[in-house]
Amino acid sequence: MSRVLVTGIANSAGSSLVRQLKAKGHWVLGVDEIPARCGAADGVAVVSPSNTRGYLWELRGLVAGYGIEILIPTMSAELVVFSEARDDFAPGVRVVIADPAPVRRAHDKYLTMTCLAGAGVSVPRFGLPSALGSVHDAMDILGGPLVVKPRISRNGRGIRLLGRTSDSGARAARIWASLDDSWMVQRFAPGTEYAAQGFRHGQLTGPDDVLVVLERTLREAAKEDGSPTVRVRKVQAPSDSDVAVVAGSAAAALGLTGPFSVDIKRLQDGKPAVLEVEARFGVFSALAPGVLDTVLELCKQDHPLEEFA
Repeated sequence: MSRVLVTGIANSAGSSLVRQLKAKGHWVLGVDEIPARCGAADGVAVVSPSNTRGYLWELRGLVAGYGIEILIPTMSAELVVFSEARDDFAPGVRVVIADPAPVRRAHDKYLTMTCLAGAGVSVPRFGLPSALGSVHDAMDILGGPLVVKPRISRNGRGIRLLGRTSDSGARAARIWASLDDSWMVQRFAPGTEYAAQGFRHGQLTGPDDVLVVLERTLREAAKEDGSPTVRVRKVQAPSDSDVAVVAGSAAAALGLTGPFSVDIKRLQDGKPAVLEVEARFGVFSALAPGVLDTVLELCKQDHPLEEFA
């Protein structure tokens, strides 16, 4: 049994990871910046936001006080912070995060798209608002309806779809006028959506790497708040699929190691394209149990931290 600290337990990725760890018999401390119910965790702590000076000191105190052996960050906003400070915890504590440079490349969505496009990995056409003129110019340049999103992830918040609707694009123009270059613009990809969950041991793709491709579809039934629910199914034999190839190529192009997740949709011509990459366990990691199993096995074997990077 290991003693594990998981961050972001008020969100789907963190709470899922807590349940998986408990099912395997591990002791888990869950932390978040907002009060969260204990749920499956053995203990819960409320900490400062990750962008405050005291955040890492609070985490170091919890790690020391609870005898934590493995620390797994799951919140997008904190990944760069942890990658830069992963060697600053007590000796022997494994912080499950990749090197700072690839984490920063995945953290900034515009930088992600630029790196992937330069490496020949399929992405939707993209740009910054300042380089695209008006919203109508942007639709003409990129070739259709647009998705605008913050360059730095807000855990899914702030993403908008802009198109020429029955109001002749008036709503899209209002939203566009509020954007600056802290936002990124992508051409909308209308096809099937996928979430790939994976683990890479090193910079070269190896036989022990893990990659699971999941297909996402919206259910007709809605939640109580009116939002749709998501149905997820595992794609069979993913290693030969075009989606798996794109997902693995994206992680390799960014230099990511350790756990990662890739959001992919098919373009108008059916070709899969990467929308986002994150250097962490994904929301659907429970459907890719080999990712967590790999992390725990490396820790059990007492491999050095470089096994994650």
